[in-house]
Amino acid sequence: MNFLRGVMGGQPTGPQPTGAETIQKLCDRVASSTLLEDRRDAVRALKSLSKKYRMEVGTMAMDHLVRILQTDRSDTEILGYALDTLYNIVCNDEEEEPDESEEENQQKQEDDLGALFTDKFVQETENVTLLLTLLEEFDFHVRWPGVKLLTALLKNQCAQVQGIILVSPMGVSRLMDLLADSREVIRNDGLLLLQQLTKGNAAIQKIVAFENAFERLLDIITEEGSSDGGIVVEDCLLLLLNLLKNNSSNQNFFKEGSYIQKMKPWFEVGDDNSGWSAQKVTNLHLMLQLVRVMVSPVNSPGATASCQKAMFQCGLLQQLCTILMATGVPADILTETINTVSEVIRGSEVNQDYFASVNAPSNPPRPAIVVLLMSMVNERQPFVLRCAVLYCFQCFLYKNHKGQGEIVATLLPSTIDANSISAGQLLCGGLFSADSLSNWCAAVALAHALQDNLTQKEQLLRVQLATSLGKPPVSLLQQCTNILSQGDKLNRRGSRVQTKVGLLMLLCTWISNCPIAVMHFLHNQDNVPFLTGQISENLGEDERLVQGLCALLLGICIYYNDNSLENYTKEKLKQLIEKRIGKENFVEKLGFITKHELYSRAAQKPQPAFSTPEHMLFDHEFTKLVKELEGMITKAVLKSSEEEKKEEEVKKTLEQHDSIVTQYKELIREQDSQIKELKEQVTLLTSQNEKMQSTVSQQLSQIQQHKDQYNILKLKLGKDNQQTGNQAEAAHVNGLQPEELNQLREQLEELQRQNQLLQTQLAEKDSLITSMKAEGVPSAEGSTSEVTELQREVELLKAQLQSQTAEITQLQRERQELLKGSETTAAVPGENSLYKEKIAELESRLSAQTAETQKFKGEVKTLLESRESMEKDLASATSTAAIMQAEKNKLQQEVQESKKEQDDLLMLLADQDQKILSLKQRLKDLGETIEDEDDLDSKDQFDDDEEEEEEEECDE
Repeated sequence: MNFLRGVMGGQPTGPQPTGAETIQKLCDRVASSTLLEDRRDAVRALKSLSKKYRMEVGTMAMDHLVRILQTDRSDTEILGYALDTLYNIVCNDEEEEPDESEEENQQKQEDDLGALFTDKFVQETENVTLLLTLLEEFDFHVRWPGVKLLTALLKNQCAQVQGIILVSPMGVSRLMDLLADSREVIRNDGLLLLQQLTKGNAAIQKIVAFENAFERLLDIITEEGSSDGGIVVEDCLLLLLNLLKNNSSNQNFFKEGSYIQKMKPWFEVGDDNSGWSAQKVTNLHLMLQLVRVMVSPVNSPGATASCQKAMFQCGLLQQLCTILMATGVPADILTETINTVSEVIRGSEVNQDYFASVNAPSNPPRPAIVVLLMSMVNERQPFVLRCAVLYCFQCFLYKNHKGQGEIVATLLPSTIDANSISAGQLLCGGLFSADSLSNWCAAVALAHALQDNLTQKEQLLRVQLATSLGKPPVSLLQQCTNILSQGDKLNRRGSRVQTKVGLLMLLCTWISNCPIAVMHFLHNQDNVPFLTGQISENLGEDERLVQGLCALLLGICIYYNDNSLENYTKEKLKQLIEKRIGKENFVEKLGFITKHELYSRAAQKPQPAFSTPEHMLFDHEFTKLVKELEGMITKAVLKSSEEEKKEEEVKKTLEQHDSIVTQYKELIREQDSQIKELKEQVTLLTSQNEKMQSTVSQQLSQIQQHKDQYNILKLKLGKDNQQTGNQAEAAHVNGLQPEELNQLREQLEELQRQNQLLQTQLAEKDSLITSMKAEGVPSAEGSTSEVTELQREVELLKAQLQSQTAEITQLQRERQELLKGSETTAAVPGENSLYKEKIAELESRLSAQTAETQKFKGEVKTLLESRESMEKDLASATSTAAIMQAEKNKLQQEVQESKKEQDDLLMLLADQDQKILSLKQRLKDLGETIEDEDDLDSKDQFDDDEEEEEEEECDE
């Protein structure tokens, strides 16, 4: 234990071993010790040496430490020492500040060692999986060093470790559990771990987001005090930026989860804005960046528009405008707020209208746009702030024709107010000021007021400027060209490239796709000679961009020329280029624009991001215009006059064809509308015709009914008059009244109906009994006999009813004969008594038949009740038989299983007997005496008992 005493601080008793020797001994002790305390002491000693002897510990002890993590999982103390040692090996952070002369070399060596040991550790993917498993341990001395070690591994080998964690089951979920840890140290280091884990990996970002990361992070930010919070808030915001930046899926999830609304309280700034801490500035800066990520121009237009709408509806845009107009806000926060508001309103009509209505808290109140433009053209303002204001103005005018018209209107003579400062006045002041940066910013801002808006390009031609006293005013277009073409004025202004570039970009944007503006530009006789002179000269490297822009401006004059000026038609301008410049030279100079190093940088994103004011040369929207026009201008200049004539002829032919097609389309539209109207009229007339037809048919049917009723009444009236006398005489002769005869007829008809009803009921009963006999259950013997008895009664009743039917038929015949006799003997008085007796007898027989019929009805009712009871008995008997059958089947199955088990037992017993016999034979061979008879008797008795039990089971 001497080497341990030396390491732990004891007094040396002999020659002091070197660090490598000590580490080797400690490694041997870790590998060979059987006692846990010895291994723990050795690992603790390695931990204490791991910072000073990083190379030796990493080279010799890493495998032993990994083995400790695998085998000694039950002891949290040794696990903590092992994890701390591994962390010291792979971590590149240096606690002590090195000397300045040694700092660079030492940091490089540290980075190389960290990368080397990290690569060695992650070569075995099981090591990372083991580390993820250890993070589930709740003990602080295991979980915290495990988090730090995994963070260091991610810093050194991010992609490789991310891949291992991604394929590990529940790997990301285990790391997300760190955010729920009640110990702030582990939670905060877990945030750092997740920051490293989510860098540049969209798959892991999605998994973390769907593990409810947004909800947890926003809760932590709120608990820590939002923008007034500490470093933890910053870590949460950095993690949120990792999850949302360039990840459309997570952005959509963030918006759909209504998390944008939870961002509004972050930007509630009080009236007293003095004394902002550095941490608060950092936090608010990150919060503004988070808003910009959601509405970035690089996102899809639909997603950006939905986020902009949500930010306006929840009041987030209003809160940002409040910060924008507040006093005492730090400059960098104000700059970032301007950039954020710019992207929230970019391309959104509702948000742009709201921003136009925002006023600064001044006396008198001024629009926020005017206040911002005052900062932009003020050369004493910071450069980044002026760039932010320009970007805000560009975003306000982006796809905003209404806003463009309002800006241009402030320059027109009819709307100028001498008592107030307008946006147009500020732009004109910046355009012609002595500051080249103000010139460039004002020119680009004014160009955005004309972007893709032909109406405003024509309106801006009306703007007049007063140059000096006693001189007539000149147009804005003329003043811009004068500044470019008059070299003496440019020299007094410094002849800066930035001013020239800004004015040329404004002129190119202004006259492109506007023939009237081209005509006004060419009307000045000095403009074309100035452009050709600039293009043909051999200027320096800085002036090449100016030459390219002059070539572009001259090419626009050719391409959009309507040949209204005789001296400057397309053909004459092309001839002028060919004589003074040369077509190939002109195309080469035109290509200087896109070859410039700052052109590609400006074409990447809309926000003007320049490191210095001198690099501020190109505008993003202008680069798109150059890309669109360069090829068309090149073709227009290189074409010959004959090709142009052919193209013009083809163009005219196409225009004529288009006009003819348009005329036919209009004619077809008119015909379609007429056909539609006629179809509607036909439908209306058809419905009216159908209604009239139905009305006519109803009236005809009513007329026919009236006719039929009239004929019937007419016939009935004649017959009644004819038969009234005969009926009265016959009734009087027979001694019977007509009412009595009608009553007899009704009684006979009633008897016939009852007879038919009884016959149908008997037929139903016969069919029911037949079906019951056919479907009867064999075990229900009592029910079958009752059904047979019921059938006999029904047969008897049937015979009685048949006899009654015959009697009723006979009575009907006698009645008919009686009626005939009464008609033929109406004049013989002596036979009246005879007929009276027969009628009395007939009435008595009818009353008897009626009574008997009532009796039959009672019997039928009784039979019906008996049938219902029999049906119930049959149903219960059937169900009982089914249950017994199921039980019988079950018993049969159990008998079969018992037989099978008995057969198996018999086989086993036979095998056992055979073994017993063989063993007895061996004992006999060895000279032992065996009682064979008792054994045989007991065996026979056992076999007999088994056979009796089997027979009893079979009988059951």
